[in-house]
Amino acid sequence: MKGRESGMPDEAYWSSFFEPEAALDRLMPCDGATGCVIEFGCGYGTFTLPVARRVSGIVTALDIEPEMVEAVARKAENSRLANIHVGLRDFVADGTGLDSGSQRHAMIFNLLHLEEPVALLSEAWRILGDGGSLSVMHWRSDVPTPRGPSLSIRPSPEQCRAWMVETGFIRVESVDLGGCCPYHFGLVGRAVKRWG
Repeated sequence: MKGRESGMPDEAYWSSFFEPEAALDRLMPCDGATGCVIEFGCGYGTFTLPVARRVSGIVTALDIEPEMVEAVARKAENSRLANIHVGLRDFVADGTGLDSGSQRHAMIFNLLHLEEPVALLSEAWRILGDGGSLSVMHWRSDVPTPRGPSLSIRPSPEQCRAWMVETGFIRVESVDLGGCCPYHFGLVGRAVKRWG
């Protein structure tokens, strides 16, 4: 199921909104480098390739658009990044297809305006291992932005935090993205599944 108001501008324009390395420094806890990472909606691979260079595990990059999947697979091959597995998948309708508890970190960037954000966050929680982390980034609704879904469907940081808590994430913290992604806000939460 393609999300409402989805679609990508040309790559150069898209890339102008982000400084991926600086954003990942803030959004990805350092312990995420020791395991596998899932990226929901990889797009052009803006974050896929930088993440793959940081982690020892597999980066599973999923997207519903065939041309995005092909582009990221080509970039991974050209960059000799063998730890990127790109998949064409409707993860909103069908889930990720990954085993429960198999991932150390999950990234959901620019997607929580979709029709069922809690279902998407629940799938992220399911596939994260105990103590795994989720980073969320989305277009801000408190400032004008040159791109992004209509303001009427953009979630606020508070709404995203509430959805994350509802699906089981704890210690959900705001992340200051500063100048690296000036049109976005960030959140990071933990999936703690064992108590005691």
